[in-house]
Amino acid sequence: MSLEDDIAVLEQVPTLNTLGRRSLRALAMGVETSTISEGRKLFDAGDPADAAYVVLSGSFELFTGARDEEPLVVRPYTLLGELALLTETLRPLTAVARETSDVMRVPRSLFIKMLEGYPDTAVRMRDIMTARASQWSSELRRVRGMFDPSTKR
Repeated sequence: MSLEDDIAVLEQVPTLNTLGRRSLRALAMGVETSTISEGRKLFDAGDPADAAYVVLSGSFELFTGARDEEPLVVRPYTLLGELALLTETLRPLTAVARETSDVMRVPRSLFIKMLEGYPDTAVRMRDIMTARASQWSSELRRVRGMFDPSTKR
């Protein structure tokens, strides 16, 4: 794929599409693309995560390994492991290709370098993460309320 093709793909990815074309160009210049054969693992739960992956084609099943677990299926333009772009973490899930699939690897070091070079993008990323944290907190309070025996129904 050409640099312009890579930018066009990144523009289709939720979270990344808000970063702006200049920032995405900087990312696109350093991403790596690879093909994962059907049935092969992209990564295992518990693996150190130093990059995120954009699904370009095909699909992946994501699962924790719990017995009788229904895997989550992800398709093109999904960003896998976005937290790894910002911090050292471990993979919470295993990703297995359902069919031959192409992915774009975005290393954390590249992402951090891009944020350092584009402070306005770093502010947008902070705002996105802050909004998500607020939403997760609200959802958690709602779920806790559903299980709180002191709450009248």
